[in-house]
Amino acid sequence: MTVREVFEKGTIAFNAHDIDEFALLMADNVDFKAPGVSGSGKAACRAFYKSWLVAFPDGHVDVKRVEVCGDMAIEEGTFTGTHKGVLTSSLGDIPATGKSVAIDYIQVIRFREAKHASFNLSFDRLALLDQLGLTPAGSV
Repeated sequence: MTVREVFEKGTIAFNAHDIDEFALLMADNVDFKAPGVSGSGKAACRAFYKSWLVAFPDGHVDVKRVEVCGDMAIEEGTFTGTHKGVLTSSLGDIPATGKSVAIDYIQVIRFREAKHASFNLSFDRLALLDQLGLTPAGSV
């Protein structure tokens, strides 16, 4: 499988909320990094991405652009969803707010032997908290 094919399979699995299929595309020693959190290993990475789908049961990524360069894919997209479950974050557990979000993100994914070897996800945490109604009025 090519890098693009693995990337597309992973996006389809995430949007289908099929975390088991998504995890099959990860290397056992996969690393991930996102605002406020990082980890190593398939179990930790799987749990991180699953936590988004628990917090946003209608969560979906809309990939706006992806560029593949060798063993790396650079993805620009928007995550949308309605916050109906607990969102676990470095700020603590955030109970459901019922609010919808649309958060732009950039993710750099490295691949090794047709598996996701690392994820480096960037998004604006303050914008997320603002859309969830968790920032003081006028602070953004």
